[in-house]
Amino acid sequence: MISSINFPNPSIISVNNIELEVFEAGQQNFGKPIILCHGWPEHAFSWRFQIPALVAAGYHVIVPNQRGYGNSSRPAEVAAYDIEHLSADLVGLLDHYGYEKATFVGHDWGAMVVWGLTLLHPERVSGVINLALPYQERGERPWIELMEEFLGSDYYFVHFNRQPGVADAVLEENTSQFLSNIFRKNVPPASFGKGMMMINLARSRTPLGEPIMNDSELAVFVSAFKASGFTSSINWYRNLDRNWNLLANVNPIIRQPTLMIYGSRDLIPKSNNLADFVPNVKEVSLDCGHWIPQEMPEETNKAILNWLETMRTA
Repeated sequence: MISSINFPNPSIISVNNIELEVFEAGQQNFGKPIILCHGWPEHAFSWRFQIPALVAAGYHVIVPNQRGYGNSSRPAEVAAYDIEHLSADLVGLLDHYGYEKATFVGHDWGAMVVWGLTLLHPERVSGVINLALPYQERGERPWIELMEEFLGSDYYFVHFNRQPGVADAVLEENTSQFLSNIFRKNVPPASFGKGMMMINLARSRTPLGEPIMNDSELAVFVSAFKASGFTSSINWYRNLDRNWNLLANVNPIIRQPTLMIYGSRDLIPKSNNLADFVPNVKEVSLDCGHWIPQEMPEETNKAILNWLETMRTA
């Protein structure tokens, strides 16, 4: 399915006591390493527009389906998806390819993993490029506990944690419809609402906005999630409070040069104090929603490549 859309063929790589399905392009011996980390409910294929541009600029591009996704391992234990495991998988990729460090790029949940990786293994990260999700201050109370108080028990982050299996089943019963409904642009913000957003999207027969991909592209995501189900990827959400505890004694300041790319129409708000925690950050906003690399690929590539060039010549 993927090869018919001019995407690299995968390799299965053993890291951190699991296997990752990894797509790579560019020269390992001569290229500069850059690792692209997808979000939820996504796939390495989400980066299809960035890979050729980065290869043309001389980068060795490494794009894993992270644990729980695609043909990568899907451990049964919920705790196997905490930030220590997810970041160790990326360190394992560096070790596999023989790199001391790399630039890491994350979108959505992938950004959360890249932030966590940089906190836990700063010596392995040369630069950070994150999209959609800014750095999340740890705060004094666990994240899910805080969301439950302010957003309610039916907010999807909370619901995923408090009622395990319920949303998983609904999404699996409506895989094609859910993915078709969520991967859209120009959606009125008020239409998302709160509460059972993901379940509502899965059941809706009247999607709003415009699709961000054609049928053959969407089929890659649908095929992957029909094979894997959703539980393993939703388990990332079920570790938010565990991650909060794991990061208790970690220095919260990220010193690496960082590019933060926002979608100005995204529901996720911009950070008002990002530079307090990421002092070497440059912030860019693009006129799009949440699915930045797929909604505005040329503009995304330009922002990334310009920043990388600036870092190279600094």
